[in-house]
Amino acid sequence: MTNRAFITGISGLILNDAEREFIRAERPWGFILFKRNIESPAQVAALVGELRSAVGVADAPVLIDQEGGRVQRLGPPHWPAYPPGASFGALYDIDPKLGLAAARLSSRLIAADLTDLGITVDCLPLADVPVAGADAVIGNRAYGTEPGKVAAIARAVTDGLEQGGVLPVLKHIPGHGRATADSHFRLPTVDTARAELERTDFAAFQPLADLPMAMTAHVVFSALDPVHPATTSATIIKQVIRGLIGFQGLLMSDDVSMNALAGSIAERTRAIVTAGCDMVLHCNGNIDEMREVARETPELTGKALERAKATLAARKPPEPLDRQAARAELDALLDRVGTA
Repeated sequence: MTNRAFITGISGLILNDAEREFIRAERPWGFILFKRNIESPAQVAALVGELRSAVGVADAPVLIDQEGGRVQRLGPPHWPAYPPGASFGALYDIDPKLGLAAARLSSRLIAADLTDLGITVDCLPLADVPVAGADAVIGNRAYGTEPGKVAAIARAVTDGLEQGGVLPVLKHIPGHGRATADSHFRLPTVDTARAELERTDFAAFQPLADLPMAMTAHVVFSALDPVHPATTSATIIKQVIRGLIGFQGLLMSDDVSMNALAGSIAERTRAIVTAGCDMVLHCNGNIDEMREVARETPELTGKALERAKATLAARKPPEPLDRQAARAELDALLDRVGTA
């Protein structure tokens, strides 16, 4: 039996009976954790094991959003705090080599935290390029406002994760930086001309097209598709994400339950699949919504299955790391931003 093409969250710190039965019956490809699922290292590691046991796949991917800054599901007192992406951009402006080194070190340390728990995928790096007047949902999560710089730092972040045995997820393709609304709450529309989007937003993603996974943006680009956000736009997925940008890895939606998308959960799920996403992401742990997603999501077949297999095969064993020395080096590098 193959897995279904969706990634699911759960409601709490342990699997309840309904969730366990749902996972066994519907066989999601993977899982995603949030703060509501996290209490202590032992609890998280046990939960990860429970999820894999329920689905019957020993290496089923377990995802988390662990960027640093304000998007960090694991945090003190059990896990270190990490800097936001803008810190690497600020150091890059002083010395590009140091900025890239800090980005790589930070994600390498994050990867070590995740592998301790059995978490194998981090929803990182961002290649979003913010502009003046955009909503703060990206804000200091971004590495900068120049596509080449953003792509370079994103590559360094990717290298750190991969060296630590964690798979990266490139987000939010083809770009969330211009959005003037938070897509968690409503649908943003970007009216920028296609030529300018290609020069800036899309250009930051092109050098990263070889990454194994990417997450779509719930953003309408009116110059390309005035009706559908990228997540549910066959035009944008085919012409921009797969075409212009050249991304050929596993394409997952951003959260199907976010208010940027219209219609019922079932209608949204169908739209995501029909548009060409390989994987539907559902995050909030609502069991009724989870069942709707599962009913409307196909089993993994064809190119989506090939991409899913290639993604898991891309994960490398962690390289050795002296965490204390790496953290001291990271802190020393970031101190240079404050003294510059």
